[in-house]
Amino acid sequence: MGLVAVASFAVLFALVRSQRSAATDLAITLRFQRRRQRWLAAVMRLASWPGFPPQSRIIPALIPATLYFFGLRLEAVFQLIAWGASGISFSVKQLMRRPRPDHPEIRVAIARIGGSSFPSGHVLNYMGVYGFLAYLVHTLARPVGLRRGIVAFLLSLIALVGPSRIYLGHHWATDVLASYLLGTTYLLSVTTVYRRIKSYLIGR
Repeated sequence: MGLVAVASFAVLFALVRSQRSAATDLAITLRFQRRRQRWLAAVMRLASWPGFPPQSRIIPALIPATLYFFGLRLEAVFQLIAWGASGISFSVKQLMRRPRPDHPEIRVAIARIGGSSFPSGHVLNYMGVYGFLAYLVHTLARPVGLRRGIVAFLLSLIALVGPSRIYLGHHWATDVLASYLLGTTYLLSVTTVYRRIKSYLIGR
């Protein structure tokens, strides 16, 4: 699955770089923004909120600190590594340098954003931080009801953040899709290494 995601990202990167996705991106954004219900706008803003500073720096740092406090040292280390997805976002942004949405028909919500548009830093960060946390909760948390509730919340947050970035006018659809693809690859890599080290430590 990781190889498929990487290959798909490479194709998407090429399409965006050659500006072949512009018309499709615009059409998707306008379609998203036709829905102007207040409740939907509120949900989209809430989904994006954890990804803006200062909370985008506080929450990802607080999670591993909490894990370490409760004696989950290996988990704390890998939760920090999962946060490294934001570094991938920065690197690819520097390479692509794609302008953020700027079209007279697109409504752009006021927010602290900057840099290039491709890929979405929000989505990549969520995939790493909240994706790995969801994995940890799924494997470690008890009781079952609490575990399912927390995992459902985290997965919902990850699923909603992509559409929210388009709805708020901060990213193009291809930015979001690229981040889901990169995020999936990174998350699979982190969880795989974590499982192997965990198994090794348990088996010693």
